[in-house]
Amino acid sequence: MNSWFLLFAAIAFEVMGTTSMKLSRGFTRLIPSISIFVCYGISFAFTTFALKRLDISTVYAVWSGVGTALVALIGWLWFKEPFTALKIASLGLIVLGVIGLNLSGGAG
Repeated sequence: MNSWFLLFAAIAFEVMGTTSMKLSRGFTRLIPSISIFVCYGISFAFTTFALKRLDISTVYAVWSGVGTALVALIGWLWFKEPFTALKIASLGLIVLGVIGLNLSGGAG
């Protein structure tokens, strides 16, 4: 299976797991609480498979950077969290860092 597909599937499950943390309300809601562990388990498995062919520096930068950006967008759109100019600029820097790592030849 394509390593990049596995990485982006890992990111999707990581984002679902993180969103489930918020929805669990501190482990007081059963389904979101269970979802945290299931989603993170699947995410870590897919990340491990992606690491068979991709560099760890690139995988972790993409996994954490894209995940962070997606969670920030979910926080803004779904949970109505503030989305300030500083947050936007900071997310832009994360994206630039991920692009820089990929351009550096670390894309496997």
